[in-house]
Amino acid sequence: MRIIATKRNSVIGLISVLLAAAATVGAVSVSGAEARSSAGEISGAGATFPAPLIAVWQQRYQAARGVKVNYNAIGSGGGIAAITQKTVDFGASDAPLSPDQFSACNGCVQLPWVLSATSVMYNMPLPNNLHMTGPILADIYLGKITNWNDARIQKINRGITMPDKHITVVYRSDGSGTTYNFTSYLNTVSRQWRSQVGHGTTVNWPTGVGARGSSGVSGVISRTEGAIGYADIAYALKNHLKYFSMQNRAKRFTRPTLVGIRSASLADRKFSPTNELSIVNPPARFRKAYPICTYSYVLLRIQSQKASLLKQFVTWALTTGQQYGPPLVFQPIPAYVVARGKATLRKIHS
Repeated sequence: MRIIATKRNSVIGLISVLLAAAATVGAVSVSGAEARSSAGEISGAGATFPAPLIAVWQQRYQAARGVKVNYNAIGSGGGIAAITQKTVDFGASDAPLSPDQFSACNGCVQLPWVLSATSVMYNMPLPNNLHMTGPILADIYLGKITNWNDARIQKINRGITMPDKHITVVYRSDGSGTTYNFTSYLNTVSRQWRSQVGHGTTVNWPTGVGARGSSGVSGVISRTEGAIGYADIAYALKNHLKYFSMQNRAKRFTRPTLVGIRSASLADRKFSPTNELSIVNPPARFRKAYPICTYSYVLLRIQSQKASLLKQFVTWALTTGQQYGPPLVFQPIPAYVVARGKATLRKIHS
C-alpha cells in the first residue's frame, strides 16, 4: 500500500510541476507580432486540457531538435480565435471546429493529437471512490438534484452515508473544449439535457458557479465543500481532488485511468471528413471504457510560413511525443489516428 501511495504521489508531483510549467514556460502573448517568431520557434495557444503534456513536449522537443515551442493555455475558444486571426502558428481545441469556424478560419485543418479523459471531481469528506451515473449527473447540473443525501445518490453508494449538504455545481465560464466533451456526454444520457441545454464549448447553464479554465474550476472545488465540477484528470490529480467512478453503458463503474481511456478509444474509427472523432459514452461491449473521454485537436493553417517546422513538430508529437503521455494519464493515440494525422499534414505547405 505504501508503494502504491508513493507512486501516486510521484505522479501528482510531476503533474503539479508540469501544470505550472504550462502556465509559465513559453507562454505567448496572442498578438500579431508573436506569429512572426524567429525561424527556430513556433507559437501556439488554446486548450488547457492538453497543457500538461504540451509542457513536456516543449522541453523534450527543444532538447532534441533545437526548436522552441511556445504555448499559451488560454482555452479552446481562445485557441480557435488565435489560429483564425493568424496570431499563432498553431491552435489547440478539445472541441472540433464547427462548419462556421472552418469557414471563418479560411484554410485550416484539424487533427487529433492528444487523448485523455474528463474527470468529474468533488469536494466532500467521503471516500474517493463514490459512484455516479450520467442521468443523476445531468439532473445535478439541471438543478433538479440539489443535496448530497438525495435518494438516487444514496442508492448507488450503498454502505456510505451521504450527508445533508448542498451541492455546489461548478462549470467553465470560458469557451472550453472540456465543456464540449462534458456536455456531449450529458446529451447522450439525458433527454431533458439534450432538449433544454444541448452541447457546445459554452452553454446556458441552468445552475451553478462559473470559473475560468480548468485550473479555475479545480480551484473553486478545492475551496468549496460540497462542490462538483469537471476537468481533465490531470487537474484532479494535481489539486488532490476526489473524482467519481462513472457508470458506463455496460453498467460498470469505471475510472478515468489509462485502461478506461484506451478501452473508449477502441470504440469508434469513423472520422468525419474534417477529422472529427468522438468516443463519448461508447457501446456496452467496451466493458472497461470510461464514458467521458475525448481527443484534443491541433489546428493548423494549410498555408504557413512555418510549414516545415510545424509538420516536423506535429509529426513528432503524434509519434515520439506520445511516450510522455502515460505518466500524466494521457493514453497514446491509436495507430489509425496517427496515420490520419500524417496524411493530413501532407496538405500543409509554405
